[in-house]
Formats: sequence, structure tokens, C-alpha cells
Amino acid sequence: MHASLIQIAVNEDESVNSRRERAASLVVAQRGADLVVLPELWPVGAFAYTAFADEAEPLHGPTHEAMAKAAAEAGVWLHAGSFVERAEDGTLYNTSLVFSPEGERAASYRKIHRFGFDEGEAVMMGAGEELVTVALPQTTLGLATCYDLRFPEQFRGLVDAGAETMIVAAGWPERRRSHWTLLAQARAVENQAYVLAVGCAGTHAGVEQAAHSIVVDPWGEVLAEAGAGEEVLTVEFDPATTVTTRERFPALKDRRLGIAPRRLA
Repeated sequence: MHASLIQIAVNEDESVNSRRERAASLVVAQRGADLVVLPELWPVGAFAYTAFADEAEPLHGPTHEAMAKAAAEAGVWLHAGSFVERAEDGTLYNTSLVFSPEGERAASYRKIHRFGFDEGEAVMMGAGEELVTVALPQTTLGLATCYDLRFPEQFRGLVDAGAETMIVAAGWPERRRSHWTLLAQARAVENQAYVLAVGCAGTHAGVEQAAHSIVVDPWGEVLAEAGAGEEVLTVEFDPATTVTTRERFPALKDRRLGIAPRRLA
């Protein structure tokens, strides 16, 4: 598979509408890729809490429309990162969207673990309740968002649901960048899965972003890593490696405390 991770820069001097148009253009430019991935809350910024309510959209709002069109124009599977969704009951969610090469929405995922320690996202947004996987022709994706990376039980649940390639869209802060790399490798090794983790560049509400998007194989080897600025990280990987790794080193079969796919309460 050919994957393109778009490490878009989010800065306060660019409007949401302008960035949405620019992100769509970047996606279209990846024509020929199999999979394109954007980071967390790139329309508004992961730490721009004061703008969440004003910039919230319905599920089928302008971000959905722009990303569906871009996926179809590029002919790619698109994980469109996440945006601030306003549900019909008014609740805000940190919601990711996945589109098919025909521009059809294949899945949506509401972030389960909200960051903030009783502030920011943790109190402003509702928590997702469902693990989400997406079956592509070449591999099955398991979806996670930023802070989810710290919770290994979510990834175990995704493995139980058939995930072979984990997608992590993030707005991770620079001051904890070492954790970003460490955790991405840990989730890959313990689940014997690829991890494609894409972060934002730039600064959100004064918080410098870690950037350094990373692709890790099922043995924990880093296949590609981005730098600090806006860039498109491209990588070729073989999804069959997940299957062969699990067959040759069948550690997952020795689990004693596993969880079954389920709805989270």
C-alpha cells in the first residue's frame, strides 16, 4: 500500500475556511495513493478550546462535504482527521471521518478518551462509545484519536474487532513528543499491527505541536518519520506483514485477559 500522511500546519492567522480548502487541495494532490490521512482537529486546532463551540459543524457539514469531494477527486481512501461535530442534541464530539475512493462516507468515529483532566476537551465534548474499524481491500483499519494512544485496551479491542493497521490522528504537543514516538511503537509491537500516526504542525492557542508523524511496522520498526513543519509523509508498506508476523510470533494467541468487541458503557 501507498499511504500519504498530511502533517498540516494549524496556525491562528489562517481561517478555518481557508485551511479547509487548502487541506482539500493537499488531499487531491495525493492522487495515486491508496490511503491518505489527516490529523486531529485540523480545521480549528486541538487546543483552541475557546473556538470549539463557534466552529462546530453537523456531521454532514462543510468539512464532510469538502473531504468527500476531495477523496472522490483523488480516488483514495481518506481518513479525514477529525473536526468538532455538533450532534442533533447539541453535544460536541471530536469526530473522525473515513471516505471511500468514491467519496462515500465509510465510517465515523467519536473520540473515546477526552484529554484535559477536567478541563478543555474533557468537559466540553461528549465521549464516544464505539470502537470503529474500516475494511479496505488491502487491510482493516482501526481508528483512534490522539489521547486514545495512551490506552492500550482500546487497541486490544480493535485487534479483537479485526484491525490490522491502526490509524491515530493527533494534535500532540511538542513538550510530550518523546511519549508520542514511544507509545506509537508500543501499540505496534503489542498488537503486531502497523501504526500510522499523523500529527499537526504549527501552534494551537499557544501550544506548539509535536508534528513528527510516524509509521511503525508490526515489529516496532519505524518505517518513516516526518519533521517539525508542514509536510506530506509518504510510505510504502505491505499489509501482509501483519498476518505473517502474527503467524510467526503468535503472542496474541497466548492472551489470558483479552476483551471481546463490544459497545463501551
